[in-house]
Amino acid sequence: MRASVLRDVHDISVEDRPVPRPGPHEVLVRVSAVGTCGSDTHYYEHGRLGEFVVREPLVLGHEASGTVVARGSEVSGHEPGTRVSLEPGVPCMACHECRSGRYNLCPDVRFFATPPVDGAFCEYVTLHERFAYPVPEDMSDEAAALVEPLSVAVWACRKARVAPGDRVLVTGAGPVGLLAAQTARAFGATEVVVTDVTGHRLRMASELAAADTVNVGERSLSATGYEPDVLLECSGNPGAAAEAVGILARAGRAVFVGLGGDELALPLSHVQTREIELTGTFRYANTWPTAIALAASGAVELDGLVTHRFGLDRVPEALTLSARDDTAVKAVVRPQE
Repeated sequence: MRASVLRDVHDISVEDRPVPRPGPHEVLVRVSAVGTCGSDTHYYEHGRLGEFVVREPLVLGHEASGTVVARGSEVSGHEPGTRVSLEPGVPCMACHECRSGRYNLCPDVRFFATPPVDGAFCEYVTLHERFAYPVPEDMSDEAAALVEPLSVAVWACRKARVAPGDRVLVTGAGPVGLLAAQTARAFGATEVVVTDVTGHRLRMASELAAADTVNVGERSLSATGYEPDVLLECSGNPGAAAEAVGILARAGRAVFVGLGGDELALPLSHVQTREIELTGTFRYANTWPTAIALAASGAVELDGLVTHRFGLDRVPEALTLSARDDTAVKAVVRPQE
């Protein structure tokens, strides 16, 4: 099979590799679509992401969908021909975190495109059967791949306990921010406001879910008078995050989703006197059925986020697209094309 392999910073090439063989509890999936993510770009441009360092050749890509073409000896379902969305992290299923239902925090999870585990910018992958989820026939391959970032949004809304009547602020109108806004609305939020510095993305936010948008490159968020119950911080910008925390209502909940700087200056007096809750998110757990249902029902739009498509031989272009094109929202790699 063909695989797009990262060998060094800014060094990716397509190589021939053996088609992997599924283990007893695994399925072999012919990859149809893979969304690009900021983490993929970070590995490409810097060779590392936080504590994860690329030390040997690595296949990137973790937002994937495809079709089951073979299965291991112990797999009971997943008939060949089944179209699936792939949850890209397989935990150990035995540690304290896994047994407590927090398998996203498993210290031994094997996650696609996280060194040293290869990802899905290739023609075939294997995955444990429990983490390959059948999708409806009318769901596109690209939408099935984007169930992964939608799961990030679902997990963030669960952590924030978004409920009917809530006023929700989403900072950052990238793919995850746009999905978080839609998910918050689907969870019953009365009002969703989205901020960004790009007019194109703010217009998309208005079309998809936002009751209002704020271009924070033109006016201060604190000057709007808006006082949300929930903050879903998806920008990864420390300044934007600190300002957003500073306008939260009493007993507000802030969930940090975007990866930004290592430190954040918080308005501590505001946090204390208003008893604001602050938490982070790391990936997701038990979100795929909900995410697939939201997309299948039309409550969340996925196909409309895809603005560009690339083959395996153009992965570097896909990973650097957003830096070159302000209109780009989500680039998808199609390994079979």
